[in-house]
Amino acid sequence: MSNALQPAFVTAPGVNLEAYVQSVQTVPVLSAEEEKTLAEKLFFDGDVDAARQLVLSHLRFVVHIARSYNGYGLPQADLIQEGNVGLMKAVKRFDPTVGVRLVSFAVHWIKAEIHEYVLRNWRIVKIATTKAQRKLFFNLRSQKKRLGWMNTDEINAIAADLGVNASDVREMEGRLGAYDASFDAPVDADDDSVGQAPVYFLEDSSMDPAVMLESDDWESSHNERLYQALTILDERSRDILQQRWFDDEKATLHDLAAKYEVSAERIRQLEKNAMKKLKAHMLEA
Repeated sequence: MSNALQPAFVTAPGVNLEAYVQSVQTVPVLSAEEEKTLAEKLFFDGDVDAARQLVLSHLRFVVHIARSYNGYGLPQADLIQEGNVGLMKAVKRFDPTVGVRLVSFAVHWIKAEIHEYVLRNWRIVKIATTKAQRKLFFNLRSQKKRLGWMNTDEINAIAADLGVNASDVREMEGRLGAYDASFDAPVDADDDSVGQAPVYFLEDSSMDPAVMLESDDWESSHNERLYQALTILDERSRDILQQRWFDDEKATLHDLAAKYEVSAERIRQLEKNAMKKLKAHMLEA
């Protein structure tokens, strides 16, 4: 068994991507026998050090796979990091008795984690919500032979190959060709174009701190005047308003009439008079 993996030091891809790629390239690739021995130690004995060596020796393959997703506009370091998560999941579930190499098994886990990251973070893909649309999105990107728009023959050929409608292929191609407009104005924008940035015309005035403070102050003042006005009412009038207007389960006129042993019309009159007193007191305050 080679001990070349023991001193290997691999930094995180987010710290220095170039140094990370160089470091993973220096980790030796395991032979089939070495890989099987380590996998058996992990599978049968739970050897953590064997798992570490299996992961380290396959980090270079994650970098290779992550590079194929450069066209999505996402940080390469993040793609590699997600791929590494998939690699570790694959190593944990790898069964050496099946008779396949780890890289053949791990590639599906690596791609699955990267796909999930892309779907969570790329705005254009977020609107492709169905499973069929997501599958079409990734397949379409891999089958495009050039950067330009596809012609009718190419669209029909891809649609037939993927088993979907030509209209679906055309729609997804449009999403592939879309881009995210910056909310703020570009740094090098001139005076004529700077005003066209969304930040200048998509203003939410309702979130203005001055407006919010004024609204909160008005509501607080209004509630305070209401509580003061309630104190001028007699106990029966306050109870009628409380049960008719403020309680979650509001009482009916007949309920209150039965409680105070008067007619429903009398309750209505008391309620009306109490509301007039409240309104007059709040206007004076």
